[in-house]
Amino acid sequence: MIPRACPVISLGILLSCGLISTGDAQSQALDAEADFGRPRRLQMMVNAAAAHACKTFAEKKLQTNQLAISLVDLRDPRRPIQAHYRGDAPFYPASVIKLFYLTAAHGWMEDGKLANTEELRRAMRDMIVDSSNDATHYVVDSLTGTTGGPELPENEMQGWTQKRNAVNRYFASLSYTNINVNQKPWGDGPYGRERLFVGKNYENRNVLTTEATARLLLEIVQRRAISAVRSAEMMKLLERDPFKKKVEASEPDQNYDFTGATALPAGTKLWSKAGWTSSVRHDAAYLELPDGTRFVLVTFTTGHSDDREIIPTVAKEIMEGLLAMR
Repeated sequence: MIPRACPVISLGILLSCGLISTGDAQSQALDAEADFGRPRRLQMMVNAAAAHACKTFAEKKLQTNQLAISLVDLRDPRRPIQAHYRGDAPFYPASVIKLFYLTAAHGWMEDGKLANTEELRRAMRDMIVDSSNDATHYVVDSLTGTTGGPELPENEMQGWTQKRNAVNRYFASLSYTNINVNQKPWGDGPYGRERLFVGKNYENRNVLTTEATARLLLEIVQRRAISAVRSAEMMKLLERDPFKKKVEASEPDQNYDFTGATALPAGTKLWSKAGWTSSVRHDAAYLELPDGTRFVLVTFTTGHSDDREIIPTVAKEIMEGLLAMR
């Protein structure tokens, strides 16, 4: 149902009728002027951050179509302001997809479709905290009632495919668009029926946009994903420590090798889910700065998976821009 339009009542009318004071009218006028300009300034900030990154990494041939950014300014939680640079561009999401499987698992448990077992909780934890692909396989199997294995006859494969698309149907029911969330993340695979399902030319691969990812992370941050309690449980798994002592490792660390690699002010809090493969490098992050600045920042890159500087460079530009926006 389309809501009826609300009548517009000017501040002058409210003031003349004695419904608000002169001081309140001035305050509301200033607020309205600030709100009017904030989206435009935020969009300019995101565009400038993208341009700065492309210029900074020109020698590494970072192209405009290899980058996407979505930003949500949450300094006023009642009026989140969003801006995007190529926010609707499709990217292979790597392990950022696990954020969607985590939410779906909580949704299934909330609806009584999935048992809240110790083993499922262990897999959910390892999927997000350690970004384990093996744990994600268990979660996807649990959500969809499917398992990997040898190729299936066509009629059986159709039934298997219907089940495997359960998470897609779930997010479609929530009006998410331009995403595909039905594949397991792999190291060497997929094989067998999983290989058939992804398509001969991998045309059925997972797909996310920074816009959809920012929306989901925002819902979790605002405690609107499934329920306040379940959102808080998801936030706990996403918590990072960008100031922890670095440990040399072969795999990137979600604490300080993505958005956390930015020179963050002491006391900054970070929640995130990163993803990386041989071709992409992404991060979906929520930050709370000591001065009260709060924002969701999702940055996707492709073709530069080994470059550890692009995402922090974007984050630095965004953070400095927000701090300057008073």
